Amino acid sequence: MPVAWRRLWCDPVADRPDSTVPARAFRSLLVTGGAGFIGSAYVRDVLARRDGTRITVLDKLTYAGNEANLAPVRADDELAERFRFIRGDIADPDVVRPLVAEADAVVNFAAESHVDRSILDPEAFLVTGVIGVHVLLEACRTAPAAPRFLQVSTDEVYGSVDEGHAREDAPLAPRSPYAAAKAAGELLVHSYVITHGIDAVITRGSNTYGPYHHPEKLIPLFITNAIDDRPLPLYGDGLQRRDWLYVGDHAAGVDYVLRHGASGDTYNLPGGTEQTNVDTVRMLLERLGKPWSLVRRVEDRPGHDRRYAMDGSKIAALGWSPRMSFGQGLAETVDWYLANEAWWRATRSGDWDAYYERQYGPRLRSAG
Repeated sequence: MPVAWRRLWCDPVADRPDSTVPARAFRSLLVTGGAGFIGSAYVRDVLARRDGTRITVLDKLTYAGNEANLAPVRADDELAERFRFIRGDIADPDVVRPLVAEADAVVNFAAESHVDRSILDPEAFLVTGVIGVHVLLEACRTAPAAPRFLQVSTDEVYGSVDEGHAREDAPLAPRSPYAAAKAAGELLVHSYVITHGIDAVITRGSNTYGPYHHPEKLIPLFITNAIDDRPLPLYGDGLQRRDWLYVGDHAAGVDYVLRHGASGDTYNLPGGTEQTNVDTVRMLLERLGKPWSLVRRVEDRPGHDRRYAMDGSKIAALGWSPRMSFGQGLAETVDWYLANEAWWRATRSGDWDAYYERQYGPRLRSAG
């Protein structure tokens, strides 16, 4: 289905002349998880540079993978000419090997990404986040011309950072099955760099928001529930703190590290926009013109991290920083969901009602 779209970020190579590290050029990219939230933003905008780059997307199309996220690419004849979509699982070596052999670089966005779902069903997170990463790394190791590999990870591998800001060399302390799978994937990447000498980098992004975000996550869930005047299930006291990163900035940071990052290194990608969940909800309700009375304080989820915060000095020294302010980004996100109701209603199909009842039904009933 067609959806409104515009470029979400500027060319991170051409617009960063201050970088002291020459940009690497890649003509053929394999983007795994490229029909998901952040992956599709990356695909749309890399192709929109119209520099001749060709992209193959490999995506399993779980509930969060959505080919409609790539509709703007298919609708443009020139972009579609340089784009190929393959439905498949990164944990399947027979699918992965030939695709990796064709690529100059592999960017792995593929992941089961929702903490709540990882608590309900952790096995799927281990298959994608550990076995799938292993299959990709083996394919890179054995490819005739080994491609550069970028693993997209998360600030949640640090666990709850109650004070200060976590640097890349801080101990990993994941507190959910999702974060643990991400940390395990990172360790596999490091082991292949050291043992096999593959060319790999890792990014750890902050909590990400923006258009095309599946409505299971806090910001799109509360926007879409509020549009329908449904209750907003706010965990605990709502004072958990998150550093929000706009999806266009996240995609740009990933691409910048792909082209400028030192092999074997890890780079934090913070948003620099720390907010409590309560304040975030107030801002989106104000933008929608909806009342605070929609909010229901519900039982917190197990092991809920209190605060995420990363130090961004390493990526800043390399020459990159986020550009979107939280106020502007949230306003644009709210407006996108208002303008693209058909897209988000379609994502609430299949097992959505059963998932929502399992996750929030008892909590909302207990909250009255």
